[in-house]
Amino acid sequence: MKIENKQLYEFIKDAELLKLEDLDLAYKESADGGIQLGEILLKKKLVDELKLRQLYAYILGVPFVDLSKEIIPSEVLHIVPEPIAKKYKIVAFEKSGQDLKVAMLNPEDIQTIDFIRKKTGLKIITCLTSESSIDVILKQYEKSLKAEFGDIIEKNSQEVSGDEKEDLEKVAQGLPIIRIVDTLIKHAILQGASDIHIEPDEKEVRVRYRIDGILHDAMTLPKQIKHGIIARIKVLSNLKLDEHRVPQDGRFKLEKDDIKISFRVSILPIFEGEKIVMRLLDETSKGLTLEKMGLTGNALEIIHRQIKKPNGMILVTGPTGSGKTTTLYTVMDILNTPEVNISTVEDPVEYRMPRVNQTQIYTKVGLTFAAGLRALLRQDPDIIMVGEIRDQETLEMAIPAALTGHLEPSTLLTNIAAATFPRIIDMGAEPFLVASTVNVIIAQRLVRKLCPDCKKEYKMTAKELEALNGNYDMASILEVIKNNSQTKGVVDSKAKWEEVVLYKAGGCERCGNEGYKGRSGIYEVLEVDAEMEKMISQKASTEEVEKKAREKGMLTMVEDGFIKAVNGITSIEEILRVTKE
Repeated sequence: MKIENKQLYEFIKDAELLKLEDLDLAYKESADGGIQLGEILLKKKLVDELKLRQLYAYILGVPFVDLSKEIIPSEVLHIVPEPIAKKYKIVAFEKSGQDLKVAMLNPEDIQTIDFIRKKTGLKIITCLTSESSIDVILKQYEKSLKAEFGDIIEKNSQEVSGDEKEDLEKVAQGLPIIRIVDTLIKHAILQGASDIHIEPDEKEVRVRYRIDGILHDAMTLPKQIKHGIIARIKVLSNLKLDEHRVPQDGRFKLEKDDIKISFRVSILPIFEGEKIVMRLLDETSKGLTLEKMGLTGNALEIIHRQIKKPNGMILVTGPTGSGKTTTLYTVMDILNTPEVNISTVEDPVEYRMPRVNQTQIYTKVGLTFAAGLRALLRQDPDIIMVGEIRDQETLEMAIPAALTGHLEPSTLLTNIAAATFPRIIDMGAEPFLVASTVNVIIAQRLVRKLCPDCKKEYKMTAKELEALNGNYDMASILEVIKNNSQTKGVVDSKAKWEEVVLYKAGGCERCGNEGYKGRSGIYEVLEVDAEMEKMISQKASTEEVEKKAREKGMLTMVEDGFIKAVNGITSIEEILRVTKE
């Protein structure tokens, strides 16, 4: 909304809504930090959201509605589909003839209003509301969805059984099973799931969603519909219906209601039938930046400096599910300009990137990482992304390519940055070649972010500190925090751990009572300079490399995690969960 800080300041001052000294301090802080005055007022709890939104409405000259206690009729609510409502923070709440009243956070968003008008064919009357009101109404979508799913199962479970090929083909194309699978997928999208697990059991079919890295039970389905569900997903993914003995992999895409999501499907035979895991890849989501991923300070500067080099390897390391591919794609997005030819070899291709030549590995016909890389070198590339360096053959192709003028972002499975060099050498590479090829190593994990609306402050007890000291050098970590630019002004230079304010998960409607919402990375970024090259050439141990890197200012993932914990981004529990070995 185009409400200038000065304008809001004058309205609040004239209305005498706050003490002038509090208002002046907040105004100065907003000016110094380039932050909206309203955000500062909410953060300092000088005004509640409802009153602030009412003031916005008065300034803009639009009606204000509080929907937090309203029950919207289903036929009105669903005029605006939930994916759109959730994405644009807009809900329909009243229809009269050809007039549709909608509540939104930004009534000046002409593009969204025009989109809803064209989609519905109705005259749109905008009202301003609060974020809490929007969240309440979005919950009503969820309730209606669950009811819809229950009705579908009850009415159609008898119609979607079958285990012969002829039956399966018929069932997979039938309306009942289509509705069941569509509703299951819709529910996952609305929950913000990254993966769907469909697991047949002796008496039922269990469905679980992975949300923010954690699996949650979503629902249980009658056993008799498992064949129908599997058949439908196989049809969507162009897989063999009559093959139940070997694993199968496929993909399909969903484009509807302004959403575009690719599904990567893996089917695995198990004792009770076939287990399905579907990875959801949102192709409409705005590209991430390194900053949004959680990279800050010196680590961020190093990466930006190293990706500007014309050649060498940029390695992202970590276990499965640590966000390596996301980091790789983010780096590629930065590098993707018209002046360079970018090619990739991936398994699988997770996201389509414009102007990038992406090659899918297909081992059945001999298209391995090594073979793909060999072919790409004849395509005049400037940048080659190798999805993963898995074996000696791929490594033997990657190193000469990096030495001969190609920049190579890639991933590798190691736990910490310093362990990367011994791992590559063990794979058969010469130490002097590794030293002259690798530019930077980014090791990472993903932690859940604390919900900003319900996180709770606390201070560590002596007993908790003693327990942590068993696994970490807490005194050293505290010194790092005191001297880090990201915690300047947050932790006193003389503070003890028992005096440091930390945060833990609460639980509210906005986060589904989980206490967490979204994820951030914790990192250690190791830059290879001349001194480090010499150590690698001499086969220095992991411990020696890490010691030298820390002397040069590298933060470990644990230290980066504790910095984020002190800043209220995540909790100590999350750091322990993802860094334990």
